[in-house]
Amino acid sequence: MIARCNIFLTMILMSFLLSCSQVSNLVLKSPDESFVFTLNTGEEDSVLTYNVDFQGKSIIEQANLGFKFGGAPGPPQYMIAESVNRSVDTTWKPLYGERNEYPDHYNETLVRFKGSGHLSALRIRAYDEGVAFRYEFEGEDEVVSIVDELTEFHLPPDAGAWVSSKAQSEITMTTVAEIHEARERPMLIQYDDSLFVAIGEAALIDYARMKLINKAPGSGILRSHLAGDVEKTKPFKTPWRFIMAGDRPSKLLENNFLVLNLNESNQIENPSWIKPGKVLREVTLTTQGGMACVDFAHEHNLQFVEFDAGWYGNEYDDSSDATTITVDPGRSPGPLDLHSVIEYAMGKDIGVILYVNRRALEKQLDEVLPLLESWGVAGVKYGFVNVGPQEWTDWLHDAVRKASTHHLMVDIHDEYRPTGYSRTYPNLMTQEGIRGDEESPPNDMVINTIFTRMIAGAGDHTNCYFASRVKEEMGSHTAQMAKAICIYSPWQFLYWYDRPAGSPGKKGGAGNAETGIPEIPDLTFYDQIPTVWDDTRVLDGYPGKLASIARKNGENWYLGVLTGTQEHNLALTLDFLEPGRTYEATLFTHDESLNTATMVSILKEEVNSETVLVRKIPEQNGLAVIFKPT
Repeated sequence: MIARCNIFLTMILMSFLLSCSQVSNLVLKSPDESFVFTLNTGEEDSVLTYNVDFQGKSIIEQANLGFKFGGAPGPPQYMIAESVNRSVDTTWKPLYGERNEYPDHYNETLVRFKGSGHLSALRIRAYDEGVAFRYEFEGEDEVVSIVDELTEFHLPPDAGAWVSSKAQSEITMTTVAEIHEARERPMLIQYDDSLFVAIGEAALIDYARMKLINKAPGSGILRSHLAGDVEKTKPFKTPWRFIMAGDRPSKLLENNFLVLNLNESNQIENPSWIKPGKVLREVTLTTQGGMACVDFAHEHNLQFVEFDAGWYGNEYDDSSDATTITVDPGRSPGPLDLHSVIEYAMGKDIGVILYVNRRALEKQLDEVLPLLESWGVAGVKYGFVNVGPQEWTDWLHDAVRKASTHHLMVDIHDEYRPTGYSRTYPNLMTQEGIRGDEESPPNDMVINTIFTRMIAGAGDHTNCYFASRVKEEMGSHTAQMAKAICIYSPWQFLYWYDRPAGSPGKKGGAGNAETGIPEIPDLTFYDQIPTVWDDTRVLDGYPGKLASIARKNGENWYLGVLTGTQEHNLALTLDFLEPGRTYEATLFTHDESLNTATMVSILKEEVNSETVLVRKIPEQNGLAVIFKPT
């Protein structure tokens, strides 16, 4: 494995015993020495603490580590028995991603304790992008009951923090001292104008979800808040807790591959069936509507059609049977010959995705997955899944693994927020856990999302276009285009509330579909846009105000700019383009003077890496650009 991964390892084994009265500080630095993690075992060796520095500044003051165990015979003694160090410097290629290659460079120490009760070890990693640690429980067969996790993050009380109570809630700014209820992760914290920190969780697979809450009112010490007790049998490992830092929010977002690095490598032996792409939602639940969606997808370079809730009955009725095609009359009068649509779609190289609510999944998972595979279905959208407690976290990731054995890709909707499992099982294409366009968020809220939620990984934002809410509540149609670039999702759902020509009208079962999709020049943008990337540059941005992101696919570059509460005078040097080459830039801009429904102006310019792109972008608006070498 070492030779295959081209990993350079340096193994240093240090064994030493400490008396109860000794003090020991173990220091781990990142390869570039910008991060310093210090583990402390003090005179009161029942307490284990740590602190973190970034570029000479303290970002985590001394904070507690450890657990409260059920039935524990008293406080543990965290005496260090040994530490094992190693360094890793390699890269890995994802099946798909925001880049075609990710660096994985870190220094690590595994600290083993003696006299610590259930807890055996703490594994610490220091990357140039941040630090991370997890607890490890060695041994065999012993059942461990975790009543509470005591991990803390000691921050400045007056630091600004962007918080949300749920994965799909509004994201608002407060101070660390005012976080009185459990808030979502990743959490972005601003220390000053040039220091930003993100705290989060990686590799949450079979453990209770962590959120963050103040240890005491106004203290500035955030502690982990688990969504219930945890019971595990040794040996096992907890999820990683990570701390990232940078001089601006864009740096943290650009380094979000740290979350993937903290997960295991791909476990699917032959993943050739896994395909990213653009998705059109079919809401009429009719054969006619399905065929129309397939035709539109084929003509406009979309790769999938998804049949939404109701194809097997009322999704909220526990008696509905997801092994049958029984259209919910409350959603559509039908008829739906789903097998014919799937066959027709396969003939045009379009995959069909089916939505299944967790009520059916929880009782029928082992029947539904092989059945859908036999039908020729490409993927499943898991809806309204239970999240948080260990039981449901374990169930959900098991459901992803089971889907992979039946060659089914997965999109998890509603409150699930990723922690990097798509590296290990890349059939997990995307997930919601985001305040997407179904909630009609204004651009400033979307930009909050980009610099917080998107650190965690791909987000299914259910991109709208022709729906009336776009103009009334969500800024502009060019902003919707920019979102398709700025918000990463290997499965990108487009035209969320729209239906193609030839689909039945609203009265005929179109649910909440608002309008047909007109054949206008705007569509050329979505026809061309990819969903996965060879390179990503987060150029500029600040929550609520601005996001500017450039991404590369093949030889082409794509630029998305979103404004929030302030207009922006863009003066961007296009130095991400390859020097010495000329590009044709197609600009999609908002133009109030146009007498069209979308007010999208399409312009072409010749540019190169030295060109300065100058545009005035109004507040709550956007700009999208496609660069192609001439």
